[in-house]
Amino acid sequence: TSRVLYNGSCPVCSREIDHYKQLSTTLEYQDLNTTDLDAWGVDKESAKKRLHVEHNGQMLIGVDAFILLWADIPRYRPLAWFAGLPVIKSIAHVVYEYVLAPTLYLINRNK
Repeated sequence: TSRVLYNGSCPVCSREIDHYKQLSTTLEYQDLNTTDLDAWGVDKESAKKRLHVEHNGQMLIGVDAFILLWADIPRYRPLAWFAGLPVIKSIAHVVYEYVLAPTLYLINRNK
């Protein structure tokens, strides 16, 4: 199985993950605030900054994590395929890494 690590104290993150939980049957979801982060090999601040998914022993972070998560949910598989296209993935990576993730982190860093 794959595990998704998310920030349950972030209202945007938890709302999005709650939506995915309803649609996903094979992923295990763990709130970084209530799980053993040592088992993930990540510290709390790093975990708060980006979505993490562990799949077959490999850690996927950011856009790669979202692509795997979306690929697990039938209605999101087309989005996973589209986001995985090289040009789109490059653009998505820049937007996520330099706009979305830092903004959510700054808003929620003290929660």
